[in-house]
Amino acid sequence: MKDTRDIEVCGCCEIHSDCVQCVKKDMLDNNTFLGLAELFKVLGDYTRIKIIYALLKKELCVCDIAELLDMSQSSISHQLRTLKAARLVKFRKEGKVVYYSLDDEHIDHILNASLEHVEHN
Repeated sequence: MKDTRDIEVCGCCEIHSDCVQCVKKDMLDNNTFLGLAELFKVLGDYTRIKIIYALLKKELCVCDIAELLDMSQSSISHQLRTLKAARLVKFRKEGKVVYYSLDDEHIDHILNASLEHVEHN
């Protein structure tokens, strides 16, 4: 990660009204910003990111995920509830087995773009 002490601060007090107006007309509404912030909060958890990454590779049941991450099924179920509430994962039942997968292709894009950014030198 880049050291934030290297951030340059503007040395003037001039407002560039044309720039401000250009961006202002395209600003999102507050509810959309709140939704984005909530999404990033959910994605900001180490375990949930690992679960999403695993589900990016293959549909899995709670037992599979628990084994993969060396965690209890109860802990995994708790995390999956959070991911489901945020519409990041979905499930399907096959007999007594419940399989989880990513909710849609957007999650794949978000994770891959984030991974590309993190791995970028």
